[in-house]
Amino acid sequence: MNKNDIFVVVPAYNEEKMIKKTINSLHNEGYYNIIVVDDGSNDRTYDILKKCDVIVCRHVINRGLGGALGTGISCALLYEPKVIVTFDADGQHDPKDIEKVVHPIINEDYDFVIGSRLMDKEQLKNMPIVKRLGNWGLNFLTYFMGGYFVSDSQSGLRGFSYNGAKKIVKQLKSNRYEVSSEFVVLAKRNNLKLKEVPIKTIYTDYSMSRGTNIITGFKILVKLLIHKLG
Repeated sequence: MNKNDIFVVVPAYNEEKMIKKTINSLHNEGYYNIIVVDDGSNDRTYDILKKCDVIVCRHVINRGLGGALGTGISCALLYEPKVIVTFDADGQHDPKDIEKVVHPIINEDYDFVIGSRLMDKEQLKNMPIVKRLGNWGLNFLTYFMGGYFVSDSQSGLRGFSYNGAKKIVKQLKSNRYEVSSEFVVLAKRNNLKLKEVPIKTIYTDYSMSRGTNIITGFKILVKLLIHKLG
């Protein structure tokens, strides 16, 4: 696997505490084609990024996870990489797992690969019960909305083939967290070949404070229903 063929997209909003460590961890694994989208941060995130060896896209206002990923993927497509990987900024992912996500795209002709935190029983035990139940609920909702049934629709570590990313990003409507479910729905709508692979999650107090919660899950539900009815 030639890591120069891979572009990693990292959405970041107020991540001054972790962004440099996350970028360094990717560099240490040989990933240098990194696009960080500063999604309207009001802390030192952008100042830190200016000193890092990455491509920086900056939103003047906060658009949300979906907006950041849409910008990052669109930017990556300009370089025509074989694979585009999305990677959370909060330190919850292990860069070593990128190879697991990329392998089926390069070697097995998959278009979309999700790194699932729920396929490994030991990892499942480590996930807080509230997050576990919330993820399962959103998995069923994603399926109901017309997507594939997957074990971890909300995972932030995922990979797209160049053609798969090109098809999906043109149709993205979501600006916020509901984008994770929309990816799966659009994959099914476009008949993209999808696979899940097990990954591990690094749970820290910081990573647990980020991402989705019950309130966010309810907002995702409402927005997905609006998209469905619209």
